[in-house]
Amino acid sequence: MSQEKVPVLIVGGGLAGLSAAVFLAHHGVRATLVERHPGTSTHPKARAINPRTMELYRAVGMAERVTAGRSPISGNTDLVHVETLAGNERVRMPNASIEDISRISPAQWTLIDQNQLEPILRKRAEEVGVDLRFHTRLDAAAQDPDGVTATLTHLGSGETSELRAEYVVAADGSRSPVRELLGIGAHGRGTLTNLVSFFFDADLTGPLRGRKIIAAYVNNPEVRGTIIPLDNDRKWVINVSFFPDKGQRAEDFTQERCVELVRAAVGVPDLPLTIESVNMPAWDISARVADTFTAGRFLIAGDAAHVMPPTGAFGASTGIQDAYNLAWKLALVLGGKAGPGLLASYDAERRPVAEETVRQAMLRFAVREGKQFQDVAEDLVDETTMTFGYAYPAGAFVGEDPELWTVTEDPDKPSGRPGSRAPHVVVEGEHGPYSTVDLFPVGFTLLTAGPTAPWAAAAAAGRDLGLVLTVRGIGRGGDYADTEDAFKQRYGIADGGAVLVRPDGFVAWRSHGRPAGDVAQTLTGVLRQILSLD
Repeated sequence: MSQEKVPVLIVGGGLAGLSAAVFLAHHGVRATLVERHPGTSTHPKARAINPRTMELYRAVGMAERVTAGRSPISGNTDLVHVETLAGNERVRMPNASIEDISRISPAQWTLIDQNQLEPILRKRAEEVGVDLRFHTRLDAAAQDPDGVTATLTHLGSGETSELRAEYVVAADGSRSPVRELLGIGAHGRGTLTNLVSFFFDADLTGPLRGRKIIAAYVNNPEVRGTIIPLDNDRKWVINVSFFPDKGQRAEDFTQERCVELVRAAVGVPDLPLTIESVNMPAWDISARVADTFTAGRFLIAGDAAHVMPPTGAFGASTGIQDAYNLAWKLALVLGGKAGPGLLASYDAERRPVAEETVRQAMLRFAVREGKQFQDVAEDLVDETTMTFGYAYPAGAFVGEDPELWTVTEDPDKPSGRPGSRAPHVVVEGEHGPYSTVDLFPVGFTLLTAGPTAPWAAAAAAGRDLGLVLTVRGIGRGGDYADTEDAFKQRYGIADGGAVLVRPDGFVAWRSHGRPAGDVAQTLTGVLRQILSLD
């Protein structure tokens, strides 16, 4: 059997896996992706991409494509909890998608169904040279100090092949065979409910009463589930819980039974409707986080690393952000410009964020399952803070006082501290206004408060390490005018200070004031520490 060699093997062709392939290509790494299904998802599943994730797609030139593919329900705003759709609302959840967040980001929420986004990502991956192998299963994978040997089977032809990869990104879903193969455990509540999904056609104008719902969570003695619009007209999908411990089975959901359940959920006993499909496989809502996101040359991402209830629109975006965190690190390690410790930082950074995100999704799920909103309100962190305000406790940055660390911060009052997202500030350049978020290309960026001259030697330090390091001045005497007079405050520095930003838009290091001593030596030391070269 011939053995093919590739830098990175991605297992899983969902949102996290396809995004990882696109992000790696952005950093010059051509990946091979295998997916056991013959094509992308046909189910809406995830329905929203948060603005932070849109910033990432913006960075790789995909924002316009994603926005153009948005769902017909993209103008909808309501997340409601009801006994029936026609009945009274128990609670209406706060929804960040209707909030103007231009003060925080150049991006916005995008309502796009998973079965609409995945084909967009697939096409982009093909354009940038990703080797996509759908209908291909990973049968075995064994790692040694130099790489991973994977055995693959094409499920259409039955042909088996062997592939040698330097690293493997496991983005193969919540039941991740790769995670099982590695013996990586997971913790959390586990399976919360089992579900079946089916599509139906009906006029729900009366029960909706003018509401434009993203989803209606139904909870009554006859049915527990979620009604979701597909076209804002007559096409809907309903996800219905069933309980194996009570002897219930997915096979029990016949055409007649599905009609009864839709009517019970809508609250109209004689509702005219047509069931379009009852053949989708059962699935589950779960809450768990992998015990580690790294195992030697294996890196776990997306639902394979963390799975959470679909409340708050957290799951898909968290997985895509995993991939963005990984891509630049893999590129530098594969290019010989960073040590393996840089990849170890992936677990240190992303796992605490996943833990808190799952916790927040569970609080929202409790309301969906009947708990009173006021009982969880004190512990809820709003969507805008969860989207932009999460911060890393430790990792590939030179931190400051660890005792001041919190898992989230108010994005309206950003700290600019290392380990947090580099804040959005509108600046004016030669060709018009920019967001600082758009100033972080493939390499590192040093933003200076004022002229770049005192920090010019930083670029030389980057070159000495084989890195791209761009120095940009913000404010009086710099490359960009600080039109809002907000840069120094938002980044926590004074005149002459500087902030080093990583390729993923997170703060890596900062100097509050003017440089002291040899700038090149200082930045070389900082970069070597971040890249685990010491």
